[in-house]
Amino acid sequence: MMPKAPRTRSARMVRLIALAVALAVAGAARADPAATAMDMGIAPVIPPGGLLAPRSHAEPRVDRSTLLLSAFLSASDTQPVRSGLVWRVFDETAQPDGSHRLVAQSTDAAPSLSLPDGTYIVHAAMGLAGMTKRVVIAGQPTSERLVLNAGGLRIVAMLGNQPINPAKLKISIYVPERSNAEAKLILGNAKAGDVIGLPEGSYHVVSTLLDTTGVGSLGPNGVANATNSVVSADLRVQAGKLTDATLRHRAAVMTLKLVSKPGGEALANSAFTILTPGGDVIRELIGAFPSVVLAEGEYVAIARHDSRTFQATFKVQSTLDRDVEILAQ
Repeated sequence: MMPKAPRTRSARMVRLIALAVALAVAGAARADPAATAMDMGIAPVIPPGGLLAPRSHAEPRVDRSTLLLSAFLSASDTQPVRSGLVWRVFDETAQPDGSHRLVAQSTDAAPSLSLPDGTYIVHAAMGLAGMTKRVVIAGQPTSERLVLNAGGLRIVAMLGNQPINPAKLKISIYVPERSNAEAKLILGNAKAGDVIGLPEGSYHVVSTLLDTTGVGSLGPNGVANATNSVVSADLRVQAGKLTDATLRHRAAVMTLKLVSKPGGEALANSAFTILTPGGDVIRELIGAFPSVVLAEGEYVAIARHDSRTFQATFKVQSTLDRDVEILAQ
């Protein structure tokens, strides 16, 4: 057995070393408050409960309640609107610039929003129809029903017995104004086949057939040129109802050719101008055989080639696409 004295001295030595280290850390901290045990290469002792962050000032409690929203096309409707809605909730208190802060937004048909108690302005929009309501939330769930007093308008355009591709149409919707002879444009890019939400009332709808035939059909901005095939209608939209409107175009695609003889090959580097019988210019085209969409009716075609001018008249029949030959004679 080994004598106990050395072990006692060893334990005493360990305690002395630990005391010296603690004094060194304390001295360094006094000399430099930023110094820590970690800076001196000594692992700090973490209490069992972990490190506790300093207690911050308690934030004031904010009471929140649930706001349930639903929208109806008319006051007599029993079923709410199921789609196409955009909800926005604003703080009623105006900001210094007069605007109202947006506090919530949703595209759900019947959103459930958690909001701090207070007074708000709720706006529901469906297409161009909308309704605003003041809502007070005070410590309990609140349900609000907004009546849009609106209906739906669906437009379909036909060429002959076939529906026209919506990409080939430009549909504009106007509101007639009693104090002004001209109607007010409210939607310039309505899409055929879509249900458009509109407030109850009278509207003027204009459908223009676009020329997507190819070379010469695009304007300088890359957008298809409008043709002279324009159809319009006066419609009335009723609240809670869907109004279907069918607009029928009467037009055809004409391909112009300058030829030296009937049935001959088209001459290149030709320029064409299409006019009405009264002399109004419809379209100017360049190419060997450019195509153009024209409304049903009679036209004059003028072709220019090698500083010479040639002319022909032709007739357009709806849905009858064909070639128009101009003889270079």
